Amino acid sequence: MCSYATFRLMRTLIFAFSFLLCVLGTSEKKDPAEASHSSVHSSCFLTSIWQNRLYLYSAGALFFGIWFSVRIILKKRSVSSDITNVSHKTVKTSRRSDKENENHVSGVKIFYGSQTGTAKGFAKELSDDVEASGLPCEIIDLKDYDPDDQLADEGTNRTVCVFLLATYTDGQPTENAEWFCKWLEEASTDFRYGKTYLKGLKYAVFGLGNSVYTGHYNTVGKNVDKWLWMLSASRIMTRGEGDCNVVNSKHGSIQADFKVWKLKFSNRLKKLVKGDKKTCSGNCKNGDSCKNKTKHEHGHEDESEVQSINTEDIYESSSDDEESGLHHESKGPVVDMEDLGNIMNGVKKFKSKDEEQMVKLSKLNGVKRAEDEEERREMITPALRDALSKQGYKLIGSHSGVKLCRWTKSMLRGRGGCYKHTFYGIESHRCMETTPSLACANKCVFCWRHHTNPVGTEWRWKMDPAEKILNDSLEKHQNMIKEFKGVPGVKPERYEEGLAVKHCALSLVGEPIMYPEINAFLRLLHTHRISSFLVTNAQFPQEIRNLVPVTQLYVSVDASTKDSLKKIDRPLFKDFWPRFLDCLRALGEKKQRTVYRLTLVKAWNVEEMLAYADLISMGQPDFIEVKGVTYCGESTASSLTMANVPWHQEVVSFVQQLADMLPQYEIACEHEHSNCLLIAHTKFKIDGEWWTWIDYERFQELVQTYEDSGGQQSFSSLDYIAKTPKWALFGAEEQGFDPADTRFQRRNKTKNISGC
Repeated sequence: MCSYATFRLMRTLIFAFSFLLCVLGTSEKKDPAEASHSSVHSSCFLTSIWQNRLYLYSAGALFFGIWFSVRIILKKRSVSSDITNVSHKTVKTSRRSDKENENHVSGVKIFYGSQTGTAKGFAKELSDDVEASGLPCEIIDLKDYDPDDQLADEGTNRTVCVFLLATYTDGQPTENAEWFCKWLEEASTDFRYGKTYLKGLKYAVFGLGNSVYTGHYNTVGKNVDKWLWMLSASRIMTRGEGDCNVVNSKHGSIQADFKVWKLKFSNRLKKLVKGDKKTCSGNCKNGDSCKNKTKHEHGHEDESEVQSINTEDIYESSSDDEESGLHHESKGPVVDMEDLGNIMNGVKKFKSKDEEQMVKLSKLNGVKRAEDEEERREMITPALRDALSKQGYKLIGSHSGVKLCRWTKSMLRGRGGCYKHTFYGIESHRCMETTPSLACANKCVFCWRHHTNPVGTEWRWKMDPAEKILNDSLEKHQNMIKEFKGVPGVKPERYEEGLAVKHCALSLVGEPIMYPEINAFLRLLHTHRISSFLVTNAQFPQEIRNLVPVTQLYVSVDASTKDSLKKIDRPLFKDFWPRFLDCLRALGEKKQRTVYRLTLVKAWNVEEMLAYADLISMGQPDFIEVKGVTYCGESTASSLTMANVPWHQEVVSFVQQLADMLPQYEIACEHEHSNCLLIAHTKFKIDGEWWTWIDYERFQELVQTYEDSGGQQSFSSLDYIAKTPKWALFGAEEQGFDPADTRFQRRNKTKNISGC
């Protein structure tokens, strides 16, 4: 139909064209010769065209057919291409929406290894965040988990496993994580499991440690991360490390370290849910894996996501940050000799910059002090401040505290004083218990503060002046005494006396001797005519030697062998035993009153009688206080129970056996309701009578003379003694209770807490 119409159209056009030529040929008026010639020529041309018109029709039809066909084909291709593009876009969009709707993570399992409860608390905190994002989450105690049967299955059910692991004594795992770590270590090198045993398992690790233990900081977290990787598990982000040491913590506290890591984990988890398959090699600086590659492959990221990544970059820092100044210009592992000079100059500049911030040695105590205190962190973090305040501490400045002793309250009511009242004549209601340093170098199992205080081996915090600490301590102590005004049972005369502090027990918590200005603090006490009872944990021998005269200097001797001391005190120093012994020798060099304080922990250190005798002969103390450990309640920080608290008769038996082994010592005093006895050097037994009490007025005179002479005119412990009353002596009917007071018995007493 189309070809016929085309043919008719072409024929009509040719006919019209021929007719037009004829008309034009006849209408031209020229001379006769030319006209005749032109007429003949035109007639021949037209005749030729007319005779060959069939060929012209065919050529025209062929040309038009080809042109029309080409147009139809091009139009069909264009429509087909549009349909294909639309369908492809539709399919791609649907696939993308399906992919976005698909959940690539089925849930999160959080495994924790905790000794004091910190990791467990972090697990609960992380679980709340995960569940808030819409994913199911399970918290698992590693002691209840069988990795041999269950761990490999975690890689097949799209579960993300998070391991929050604390490092315990000597770099060992916590008790509830011991089996898991042992199994994982063995599996990582056991050919029967194979190198791909945990392939498909997605995991993240956050370690909890303390950088003061330099030899094994966060060892457990590092090892678990390594062992999982050796079994082909996929690390989804860089291992996080929390530091209990507020000085070295990247963000000020272990809680802050965890919050930063948790933020990065949440962002990483969101990407995994959307299908991001990138894994982290562990070498990237950020918690997210391969951000640059991801950005190029997936185009522009959401504004909120970029913002969150920038937030991470602000907080994130590598373990190599301190060396970044030396390596940021390095372009490869090979260094040209020409560049070596520039590198060395960079090292010198880096060192000189670092040395500007170094601390100089204090002549007073041999302790490092900062040139610029503003750059140092405060010892008391907000979290620590809350914890200590709940325990009744009145915090002073950035590193000190004061608290009202229960014996102070007792003596205000006329219910008896502490063992220091019985042994040395302290007036308990006039005694202030304080410390200029909340930090300690030990983490003793019987710590009555449940390890809420910071730890450290040197002073690296901001430092408050001694005057401020003393003045604030006196003010806060007096305010606490004033709270007893009008309280039933409080004796008015003792209340008035209690407002004037006469004694200071530097034994509240921590290690007072770590405070760089401890000598200035002691001098201020004596200037106020306040006696000083300083307790140290026998880890700072040089500081003991540098001390000015103290009314009475204590050294805690919690164990008599290296192994038991490590087990009970859990010291931070690697050379804790040589330090311990040197402290005892330093104590022996002191001329004023010195005391060994022994804390008996049943089934831990009561069998080491001979070793104790050797230590006593080394330091030759004036007195030896032997006290049963006080049970201060259940704590995840310690395995101590009531079973470890010896009965008073057991303490008496131990002291009698120990005294028999010491030729120059005898049992002098007893304080039964503190479960404590005093062994004294026989030089204090004059003419058959004990002189263990202190003449405090005489001491103040002697120490003033010492200061006025610039330390030239010294004095000894025998220069300020006072006679011990009979009721305080061992074997007396009162058993150390002052007859001037009335002993108060608790009603409805259901159990004996002999140490408390």
